[in-house]
Amino acid sequence: MSTDARPDPGPVETAATAATAAVRAVAEPVWWGAHLREFRWQAELARLLADPVWRGVGLPRGDGSPVLLIPGFLAGDQSLSVMAAWLRKLGYAPRRAGIAFNVHCSDTAVDRLERVLHHVHLSSGRKVAIVGHSRGGHFAKALASRRPEQVSQVISMGSGLDEPFDISEPTRMAVEGVRRLVARRDPERGQQGCFTHTCVCKYSEDYRRPFPESVPLTSLYSKGDGVVRWRACVVPYARCVEVTGSHIGLAFNRHAYREIARTLATPVASA
Repeated sequence: MSTDARPDPGPVETAATAATAAVRAVAEPVWWGAHLREFRWQAELARLLADPVWRGVGLPRGDGSPVLLIPGFLAGDQSLSVMAAWLRKLGYAPRRAGIAFNVHCSDTAVDRLERVLHHVHLSSGRKVAIVGHSRGGHFAKALASRRPEQVSQVISMGSGLDEPFDISEPTRMAVEGVRRLVARRDPERGQQGCFTHTCVCKYSEDYRRPFPESVPLTSLYSKGDGVVRWRACVVPYARCVEVTGSHIGLAFNRHAYREIARTLATPVASA
């Protein structure tokens, strides 16, 4: 279904949505997460490499279509290099986001990603699937809202799709540290509320607007996630799939990989 029938949120609606999110965040009890358990990612990587899914056994093959991979907060393209190699073996054309360290202003980052998406779309002549890990899923959601005609589908992994700051307290402290750096380097961004619930930049508008019905959205989450509250990953407008494992380990999770292969191979509307 076309997204043309959905009105864009105006400034008042956007501000009201941001205010509601801020109130909800304050009302939530402080959650310290389970960061020591996140070291499981190394075991998850080892299990992936020993699993038939790594060799593509029993999985549908790709048709050469492009897949844009977007890393999470504090991570870069290298964090999804294992996934890129696996997708290439399956027959897809993975594309890097061009992010070395995901700490930049979301608005600036998504503007750059929009250019990457446009280039991949034009060069391939096809719509682009987007896989985003954690904060990368936030960016993927905003990109699909901004350019639905260029996106075939979105798969998020451990991403709060309505509440981007429904995260552990240590992670929130890291976000606050980055926010202060951004505000110091770019006071205008700081005044806009960059890295907060009250940000009203174009990225925030795209992130908060109703997700386009023409773009299938799959949300992979784990109840063992020690960084993002798993409930934030479960939304009514996505196909939500639970896997077991850590937050960091979603980038190497054999169960997530199996679901990604099946999801990418599911036919989607070309219009």
